[in-house]
Amino acid sequence: MNSAQVVMESDEIGRALERLATEIAEQPADPDRLALVGIHTGGVFLARRLEALISRKLGHSVPVGTLDITLYRDDWTRLHTQPVVRATDLSFRVDDREVVLVDDVLYTGRTIRAALDALIDYGRPRRVQVAVLVDRGHRELPICAQFIGMQLTTVSEEQVNVLLMEKDGIDRIVLEKSADRR
Repeated sequence: MNSAQVVMESDEIGRALERLATEIAEQPADPDRLALVGIHTGGVFLARRLEALISRKLGHSVPVGTLDITLYRDDWTRLHTQPVVRATDLSFRVDDREVVLVDDVLYTGRTIRAALDALIDYGRPRRVQVAVLVDRGHRELPICAQFIGMQLTTVSEEQVNVLLMEKDGIDRIVLEKSADRR
């Protein structure tokens, strides 16, 4: 049996994204070189939301791309199902850009490692930073986020589910707790 705890509701997510957008907009040495790249799937929706907020702050649009990391994962050969490959869309040159990789949850660091590998196949960015809505800890690799919406203390057996309006019809972050196994 599982139990679920809501840890962030829609209005809190909105405030977190507003804060992230402010931090990201203030960071680049050259705002004209800023680009956001959302990691499929949740990171894509969040990158698009952040772009709207950042563009208002900067007074100009910021390029947004999408990145599929499926074939860059270090565990895809061990998956029990066929991996679903989605489109990567980087309609701007990555070279010399200040890229912010956007994802919903940062956990072991393996997704970001795969995203870095994928991104580098498209060019050489000036700098790459990471923005996440939730940082839940438990790194297996030396990866960190520079922009964090929420730090959440979890145990490995728990799951963090980020529900987004674009795919789930609601904005909410839920922590799923598995019952004790005895």
